[in-house]
Amino acid sequence: QVQLVESGGGLVQAGGSLRLSCAASGSIFNHNVMGWYRQALGKQRELVAIMTTSSSTNYADSVKGRFTISRDNAKNTVYLQMNSLKPEDTAIYYCNVMQMGQLYWGQGTQVTVSS
Repeated sequence: QVQLVESGGGLVQAGGSLRLSCAASGSIFNHNVMGWYRQALGKQRELVAIMTTSSSTNYADSVKGRFTISRDNAKNTVYLQMNSLKPEDTAIYYCNVMQMGQLYWGQGTQVTVSS
């Protein structure tokens, strides 16, 4: 089993920045993919950014150039630095780990961007 604990969400004005963190504990394997998804009210959950243990990344087009994903493999922690935030970035952000064909989700953290 894997447990994920997110932190760092909140309310910010448009143009501002936030940094999300997600710490994983439990049965963490050496090779996995960690990342962030988000779900806005009334919309489907969508990928924001993911990163492998070998540092390969994938970003949603809507966040490229504004968000940066990073991870500390020694701490089993993944981060999401969000800059130049827009009101349309408002959503619940979920941390995700994929390993050995299994998906694990955090409880989510609310990010609200005011205009």
